[in-house]
Amino acid sequence: MARDRSTGDDYVRPIRRILVGLLVLGLFGLFLLWRIDSPRVERLRADLVDRVVPSFDWALVPVTTLAGMIEDFQSYRRIYEQNQELKRELQQMKAWREAALQLEQKNAKLLDLNNVRLDPKLTFVTGVVLADAGSPFRHSVLLNVGHRDGIMDGWAATDGLGLVGRISGVGRTTSRVLLLTDSNSRIPVTIQPSGQKAILSGDNTPLPPLSFLESTDNVRPGDRVVSSGDGGVFPAGILVGELAEGTDGRLRVRLSADYERLDFLRVLRSRAVERIEDPGSLLAPPDEAAALEGTEAVDG
Repeated sequence: MARDRSTGDDYVRPIRRILVGLLVLGLFGLFLLWRIDSPRVERLRADLVDRVVPSFDWALVPVTTLAGMIEDFQSYRRIYEQNQELKRELQQMKAWREAALQLEQKNAKLLDLNNVRLDPKLTFVTGVVLADAGSPFRHSVLLNVGHRDGIMDGWAATDGLGLVGRISGVGRTTSRVLLLTDSNSRIPVTIQPSGQKAILSGDNTPLPPLSFLESTDNVRPGDRVVSSGDGGVFPAGILVGELAEGTDGRLRVRLSADYERLDFLRVLRSRAVERIEDPGSLLAPPDEAAALEGTEAVDG
C-alpha cells in the first residue's frame, strides 16, 4: 500500500513556521533588551552576560583551536615557500661557485703560463688538451700541437703548477703526453733541501713512488721534489711535487700538477747541450796569452 506523504507535510510545515516565528521573536526581544537604556535593564544585561558568557568558554575552545591551526598552517606555508626559495638560491650559488672556481683556476693557469720566468734559452709552446687518451693501465693526454709547431719527442710538459709528463709520440697537428703517473714513466728527480737523488717511477696511482733513493735519513715528508736534469731527460729545477709517505710505508710524491683539470699544457723546448770536443779550445790562443803577459809586465 502506498504511503501518503501529504499528511506528513501538513504537520511539518506549521511546526517549522512556529519555530521560525519564535526564533524571530526571541531575537527581536533580545535586540530590544540590548537597546533599552534603563538602569534595571542594564543590570539585567550584566547579570545575563555574567551567567551565560562564562558557560560558553568550552564552546569557544574548538573555534580558538581551529583559528590557531589555521594561523600556524599559514605560517608553516610561508616558511616552506621561503625554504624552497632559499634552496633554489643555494643551488644557483653552488653552480656559480663551481663556475667561479673553474674560471679562477683557468685564469691562474693562463697567467702562470704567460708570466712565469724561465731560462731565456728555454722557450715553450702552449697547447690545449684535446682529450684523455689514457686507460686504466696507460695515462696520457692529447695536445693540439705537433710537428708543425716544432714539438719533439721527449720534451717536458707542465700545467703551470708543476711537471705533468713528457711528449711521447708526435703527429703533424697533435702530440701525446705521457703522464708521470703512467707505469712507463721514469724521471730523475732531486729532493730539496737535502739534494738527494732518486727516480720517480709511475705506477698508475696519484702518488707515484720514489726508487733508488740514496739515503732516507736526510729526507722527510713535505720536502720539495724537482727534476734533476740528469741524463738530459728534462731541464733541471722543474717543480714535480712534495715528498709524502704512502700507506704502504714507501716514500711517494704528491704531484703539484692538477691532473683533474688539465686544460692547458706548456711544452718546454729542450735543446741538446752543446758538447765540447776539444777542451783546449777554451784556452786563449798563444798570441793573446803573450799579449796578456806583456800587459801585466808593463802594469807591474
